[in-house]
Amino acid sequence: MHGQPEILKSNTTCRCSRGVGSYSLSTAWRQACAGLVVATSLAWAVGLAHAQGNFGGGGLGAQAVGGISIDAEGIIQNLDPKALEALAATRRTALAEAAAVEPFGKIGKPTALRKVSLKRLIAAIEASAATGQPLPPEVLFLGGLDRITHLFVDPEGHDILLAGPADKAAIDPAGNIIAAASGRPLLQLEDLIVALRAIDGARAGGIRCSIDPTLEGITKLQQFLRNQKTIGPNPDTTLRSMEDALGSQLVTVGGVPADSRFARVMVAADYRMKRIGMGLEPSGIPELPSYLAMVPSGGSSAASLPRFWLEATYDPIARDPDELAYHIAGRRMKCLTESDLVGKDGMQRGKAPGDAIAVKWCAAMTAHYEKLALRQPVFSELLNCVDLAVVAALIHGRQLDHLAGLDVSMLRDARRLPLPTYEAATTVPTVASGIKKGSRWIVSASGGVQFQPWGFASSTNESATVAATRTASLASRPVDGWWWD
Repeated sequence: MHGQPEILKSNTTCRCSRGVGSYSLSTAWRQACAGLVVATSLAWAVGLAHAQGNFGGGGLGAQAVGGISIDAEGIIQNLDPKALEALAATRRTALAEAAAVEPFGKIGKPTALRKVSLKRLIAAIEASAATGQPLPPEVLFLGGLDRITHLFVDPEGHDILLAGPADKAAIDPAGNIIAAASGRPLLQLEDLIVALRAIDGARAGGIRCSIDPTLEGITKLQQFLRNQKTIGPNPDTTLRSMEDALGSQLVTVGGVPADSRFARVMVAADYRMKRIGMGLEPSGIPELPSYLAMVPSGGSSAASLPRFWLEATYDPIARDPDELAYHIAGRRMKCLTESDLVGKDGMQRGKAPGDAIAVKWCAAMTAHYEKLALRQPVFSELLNCVDLAVVAALIHGRQLDHLAGLDVSMLRDARRLPLPTYEAATTVPTVASGIKKGSRWIVSASGGVQFQPWGFASSTNESATVAATRTASLASRPVDGWWWD
């Protein structure tokens, strides 16, 4: 890879992928061009959230999300693996301390349908606020729920029940708080509150995030590659120059506050998807190789920029005729792709022909998403956030709190119940690495996460069985306690 390669003729191109995507660039490379790939690494640095109110969690707080955090400048950087080990150790200690206290530490065996009383949960939060004590772990993690499959309205008891599979908590090697048996991350009160507060504003544009190179950066990178005459004796010099040319990528979040944990989950999932696609880290499952590994060494392409993003979908929600019971099922996360076109008039979204390799990689991620989520918990956390947004849309859109006669204003009032805030991600530094892949330059990944919870909440079908589940759940409610099996 050293030496002075000859200048190629003007009709010779070197394929370049932006994101997990590609476009053609006329270059001055020959053998040197065939020997390098540039991949964008979306990196994260250690940074603490500014916790407010009672969300201390006794060491179980969720400042680190998906193995990432963000510095005070909003710049995403690498998280030291030792920091993850320290986080896991701290949370294991906190969990062991909680195990000595009823009831969170002794929740017991996994259950298929734990019921959580929203009325009694709010009372527990108010009691904690009155004493100035941090919320106990059982409240922070919604009684051990790892997803919500049912929603029951109880007008006589002025209550709404959230129900779904649950388990006692455990800590994985990266410090994630997960259900001991299933390995799925536990739902978090913090994300439910964000969903309830943001859901009305999400009507228009949904909830979304995206990480994209700037058009200016792409233009500078193209110019750099056109002007480059040699790789030089040290390929790293060229790679660093390409990083400088492409510059930082921009992070955008919509539908929820950018400084919320909910937003961090979306950005972290997008980050992981790109790293997996670019081969910067393994997916952990053999069914999902990197997009980079799937791109053939030869061939050419049009000047297109395939993008990838994740989008949720559900089956229609089953409900009883009285609209007091809901069953949320058929949840899936789909990976989608389209190709952007770069030309003299700028970048046009979705205007280029599709990329067959991109479609194939996307199909593999969609088919094996659940298995991937068990190996990479942040993808399960994303599903959790979508579930909570759907619940918020049902409660708000169908006015279930008014139907139940339940006052949920405390959860919606930021003055009464302030949430932790986090440094909002704004930019991602581009990191280039060399790898031989035919004659292609693989650069960055663009795309994101998007979903419209209002669309899911409005799609319902009547069911004869969901009412019976509601009746049994209400009948089993104990005199004391805010969750039960």
